[in-house]
Amino acid sequence: MPLGSVLVRAIRKFTVRTSLPARLGRLEALASNLRWSWHEPTRELFREISLDGWRATGHDPVQLLGWVGPERLHQLAEDDDFVARVDALADDLDDYLSQARWYQSLDDAPESIAYFSPEFGITSALPQYSGGLGILAGDHLKAASDLGVPIVGVGLFYQSGYFKQAISREGWQQESYPVLDPDGLPLTILRNPDGRHATVALALPGHRTLHARIWVATIGRVPLLLLDTNIHENDPDLRSVAERLYGGGGELRLQQELLLGIGGVRALAVYSELTGAPVPAVFHSNEGHAGFLGIERISQLTATGLSFDAALQLVRAGTVFTTHTPVPAGIDRFDVELVRRHLTRELVPGVDVERVLALGRESDPTIFNMAQLGFSIAQRANGVSKLHGKVSRQMFQDRWPGFDVQDVPITSVTNGVHAPTWTSPILKHLAERELGTLDTARCDWASEAITDETLWGVRREMREHLVEEARDRTRVKHERNDGVVPSWVDTMLDPDVLTIGFARRVPTYKRLTLMLHDRDRLRSILTNAERPVQLVIAGKSHPADEMGKALIQELVRFTQEPDVRGRIVFLENYDISMAKSLYPGCDVWLNNPLRPLEACGTSGMKAALNGSLNLSILDGWWEEYFDGKNGWAIPSAHEQMDAAERDAFEANALYDLIEHQVAPRFYDRDERGLPTAWIASIRHTLATLSPELSAERMLAEYVGRLYTPAAKAAAAAAADGASAARDFAEWTARMRDAFGGVQVHHVEVEGVDVPPIIGDAVTVRAFVALGSLQPSDVAVEVVAGTVTEEGELRHARRFPLADAGAEDGNHRFESAIGLERAGTFGYTVRVVPRHPMLASDAELGLVAYPRS
Repeated sequence: MPLGSVLVRAIRKFTVRTSLPARLGRLEALASNLRWSWHEPTRELFREISLDGWRATGHDPVQLLGWVGPERLHQLAEDDDFVARVDALADDLDDYLSQARWYQSLDDAPESIAYFSPEFGITSALPQYSGGLGILAGDHLKAASDLGVPIVGVGLFYQSGYFKQAISREGWQQESYPVLDPDGLPLTILRNPDGRHATVALALPGHRTLHARIWVATIGRVPLLLLDTNIHENDPDLRSVAERLYGGGGELRLQQELLLGIGGVRALAVYSELTGAPVPAVFHSNEGHAGFLGIERISQLTATGLSFDAALQLVRAGTVFTTHTPVPAGIDRFDVELVRRHLTRELVPGVDVERVLALGRESDPTIFNMAQLGFSIAQRANGVSKLHGKVSRQMFQDRWPGFDVQDVPITSVTNGVHAPTWTSPILKHLAERELGTLDTARCDWASEAITDETLWGVRREMREHLVEEARDRTRVKHERNDGVVPSWVDTMLDPDVLTIGFARRVPTYKRLTLMLHDRDRLRSILTNAERPVQLVIAGKSHPADEMGKALIQELVRFTQEPDVRGRIVFLENYDISMAKSLYPGCDVWLNNPLRPLEACGTSGMKAALNGSLNLSILDGWWEEYFDGKNGWAIPSAHEQMDAAERDAFEANALYDLIEHQVAPRFYDRDERGLPTAWIASIRHTLATLSPELSAERMLAEYVGRLYTPAAKAAAAAAADGASAARDFAEWTARMRDAFGGVQVHHVEVEGVDVPPIIGDAVTVRAFVALGSLQPSDVAVEVVAGTVTEEGELRHARRFPLADAGAEDGNHRFESAIGLERAGTFGYTVRVVPRHPMLASDAELGLVAYPRS
């Protein structure tokens, strides 16, 4: 039978890289360092090699150099101007990699920081991400490179990445998983001195071993280590452990997380040994997926003679944990017996599995909770917006019983996005041309050098690019599904119509179909003769989420109705490549989650960097940055309202805003045809939000508030053979045993016989039984503030009481407290542990109050 009559499938593939002419040899360095993904001059160089090839290869310069073929490369090698540009850009890259940057001006900052994440969204050419968590991680590394922060990223290499999405004629999401060849990606293999690839190994149940080799992606100055299980050393079934991002559950998911955490720490050790890179002083777990990193570090430390408890304290001192979910359902949980079976002494020598299970314990004793493990191994933790920090403190308050929500030791660092990546080249060139800089986050957008006509023209150009891309993508979909492209696609959307964008993952809480609540009203908004609106929508549902897929289908079917199909479109396969035209091309970015279930939501940030205005529920980052001039806040119904009533209330509020505020401001034009009020909002958004929403601002906060304190704490704990960690572990055990004997017997206040006035002082005296503890072990404080009708303290402040000696078997603590506010003054006294290695009063979850 001839080969043409059967379907022949490749069982494996490999990549043959092109050989560059000598004069273009430095193109290899430009293509292999992923700085090109955000460095516009380098991207322009690759586009010049072949615009068609740049598009055909998905903006991948490694693939591009093979796509164009030797003839084109030799032609370019004869072009002196092109060769000079290559050399100039390569020199610029060398300077970028070697020169001191912001971080190098700091004192006492850690020499190296490890950043663990299950996914990294750097570029569509390296598809190792599914959504916001991965994009954030990618932006974290890019900002680290720009600022000179010595981060090493650690993740997994997924052989099939995340799925590609296609939408069928019926509107149903279809998934495909292309097999990635790492040799054809911008990666290099980490090798031993003998040339063999470097590996790490994990012992699995049944006397089996999971091996992983280490790929390195270079993101500017930052190395990213990716562990790959598709190697011959593994049994066939183990080769697919890291096949798919978030693929499968149960044992496979646990093995991925063991590989990420335990294997990741081991990979860092191998990388440091082979390259001479410093061993990280701080370990940052981006979500709980990497929590086992702490267990591996404990295992390594017990091998040096430390006890489990001392090792735990040393690990905690140098670990940061970021939680990203505002709902318990978003946390990875595993059957306790499954975890017990995997955490053998062969996998983590010197570690008692029961001690580890206790670190991940939750209310259900049969479940091991990765978020609880994350908090257990990290002394410092944060949420990803101010509101999310508040929600997280409420969500995990049970870990710190007896403490008010505001005292729960979870801070917040609001996410940011990498401006050079997400700002349109069109806007960058405007800033460069008129303001003399490509740094759009720090431009003077109020400058008269940029006229209203120019700014509005740039906004239209970005909208036009989106319209063209939406038509192209829709043509491809119809050619695949129908074999023919309908004529109406050529006029679908309009570059002069108000364009609203909505793109994100499709879990139910993000409410993809809220806009369909009143379809007739939505039709009238889209087809309004005087003030039309168009919607560009995209998003993927998890392959196992049938409900999410049904929401996509419902929306797609609406977009297919003849009377609206020119004004609303769903674009398939939402990814970084699409996002780079979608965010800039939208005038308004829509976000309508169920508050407060959006931890941060960075898509609206990326739109704002391009002068788009936000139209959003006050959730995530928008809750703290909405100022009335940079967009609109969709009123939220009460969280306890019936779900259908809440959707109706918020959908109608959305329609009202579009009809009566958004569209009128966009279409209200002056004699020049310019929407001056809208343009003023664009300028305000660019000027005020660009610096605040930048990943550089975010990373500077991590460095100052979390990384540097963690490094100092870890160094102090490790000094003198970890004597401080040993002492702190013993002190902690003693406090847990003895704190139950602490009692506040009596509190008296002197100076209130006559009602005091502002400026007076009162003396508070507390008599406390400490049992076997000493006054130096505790802090005794007055907690004082205004009192509600229910007797609860509000706006509370804490005032320390000083040890005033023993009296009748108790210890007396007292201090004078100045009265700075008028009104009802309430107070109580609390006793908490005190130790210089504690990062928070609530850290041990121990507190004593007077008995009522």
